[in-house]
Amino acid sequence: MTRLALGLIAGLASLPALGPAFAEDKPATSTADSAMTEAERTAFRAEVRAYLLENPEVLIEAMTVLQQREEDAGLARDSQFITANHDLMFANANDWVGGNPDGDITLVEFMDYRCGYCRKAYEEVDKLIKTDGKIRFVVKEFPILGEASMLSAQFAIALRQLHGDEAYAKAHDTLMTLRGEPTPETLARVATDLGLDPKPIMDRMKAPEVQAVIQANYALAEQLDITGTPAFIVKDMVMRGYAPLETMQDFIADARDDG
Repeated sequence: MTRLALGLIAGLASLPALGPAFAEDKPATSTADSAMTEAERTAFRAEVRAYLLENPEVLIEAMTVLQQREEDAGLARDSQFITANHDLMFANANDWVGGNPDGDITLVEFMDYRCGYCRKAYEEVDKLIKTDGKIRFVVKEFPILGEASMLSAQFAIALRQLHGDEAYAKAHDTLMTLRGEPTPETLARVATDLGLDPKPIMDRMKAPEVQAVIQANYALAEQLDITGTPAFIVKDMVMRGYAPLETMQDFIADARDDG
């Protein structure tokens, strides 16, 4: 029996007010008179346990209802937070915008350059954007997989702040497909290969302006219970984790159908 099932049994069995109600209607009495005795409480718990063990479908139904309620509550929290923080999520000047800037729908991705699933999703998102043609794509740097992740994000943000969106797009593509560890020396070579002077970029990586972008993304992710990468947001909906192209297409289609 699962821990949740045992918890439900214990929870039901700990409701002393149900005992007398099963027996008969009685006139109101004092608290002391109406309280169950220890023997009655033990017997009631045994009856509840026996019933649930004989009718396990009740537990399954209860767990299903509980799970659905939790999911609905989570969706409502996501929707409320995203709506209240619309501009931070979809129109933040600190974020790079790709795809079709005038598209009819915006797809936001929280990503980490060192995340294997982000790298896999990179190809799927690229296909999605190119085949759809009407998606505005926003990238939120979310380095959560150690020092190499942080260095990559700091490099990309610093580069964008110094050299703009076109240079960032090239650096982003390079970092997503980079082999080996993104050491400072490797990142300097990436800048050089892009025709940029690496020193100003490397010097800016620890700047408060760069850290502010990352910290803002951390704060948004925390409020949305995003603890892994990739994570995608469209309108007021969150998709956590990697999804194949067909699922991403359905995600976008559902958002469009929502109006």
